[in-house]
Amino acid sequence: MKTKFALVTGASEGIGFEFCKVLAAKGYNILLVARTLDKLQTSAKFLEQSYNIETQIISCDLASPNAAQKLFDEVNDRKISVDVLINNAGLLFNGFFKDIDLASQEKLLQCNVLALTSITHLFVNEMVRQGSGRILNVASTAAWMAIPNQNIYAASKAYVLSFSHALADEMKAAKTGVSVTVVCPSYTDTKMLANPNQGNVLKIPRSMVLSPEYVAKKGIDACLAGKSNCIPGFSNRVGMALIQLLPKAWVTTFFGRWYRHAQC
Repeated sequence: MKTKFALVTGASEGIGFEFCKVLAAKGYNILLVARTLDKLQTSAKFLEQSYNIETQIISCDLASPNAAQKLFDEVNDRKISVDVLINNAGLLFNGFFKDIDLASQEKLLQCNVLALTSITHLFVNEMVRQGSGRILNVASTAAWMAIPNQNIYAASKAYVLSFSHALADEMKAAKTGVSVTVVCPSYTDTKMLANPNQGNVLKIPRSMVLSPEYVAKKGIDACLAGKSNCIPGFSNRVGMALIQLLPKAWVTTFFGRWYRHAQC
C-alpha cells in the first residue's frame, strides 16, 4: 500500500496543528512546515506517539522570498509524494493601513498570497501527473467582505477564496482527479485572536469564537470529500449568504465601525 503523506503549513500550533491531528487519526503521515524548529519538533513528537505515524519537519518562513520553491525542492529531495496539501500558514495585522509599516504588510502578502499561490502551483502539477490529490486552502469569513482596519488581511483572504474556487473548477473540468477546497473560518481560538505582535488585539465575545479542533475537522472532512467550499458553523454560513445580498458599502461601513470598537 502506498504511504500517504499530507503537507501542512503553519503546522506547529493552532488550526494547523489540529489539521495534523485530524489527518494523523485518518492514517496520514505528516510533513509539518512552520517557522520555529523547536515547536515543530514538539508537535511532530506528539503526533508520532499519539497516532503511530511517520512525521517529517521542515523549518521554513513562507514570508521570505522564494520560500515556496525552496520548500518544494526540499520535499522532492526527500522523495516525498504529497497526497494532501494544506495551505494554512498566514499573517494578520490589525490597525489603520497608514500606521502598519510597509515591510510587515509586504510580508503578509508574501505569505498569504504569493507563497500560497506558488506552493499550490508547484504541488498541483505533481498531483495532476499522479492523477489524484487534495488541496485545502485556508481563507476566512473576512474573505467575503472588505474590512477596514484589517484591510490587507481581508483582501488577501478574498484572493485565496477567489483563487481556490476558480482552481477547483479548472481541476474538475480537466478531470485531473485533483480537488481544491477552501475553508473560511470565522473568529477562532488561536493566537491570531490575541497577539500583540500583530497590532491591536480584538475583543470578541466567546460565543462568537470557534474552536480550532472544530474548524480543522470540518475543513478536512470537506477536503477529503472533494467539496470546493467550507464555512464552519451554521450561523456563519447564514451570515455570509446574507452579506452577499447587502450593498458592499453598507457592509464595509458596518464592519469598519465594529473592528475599530473591538480593537484594544
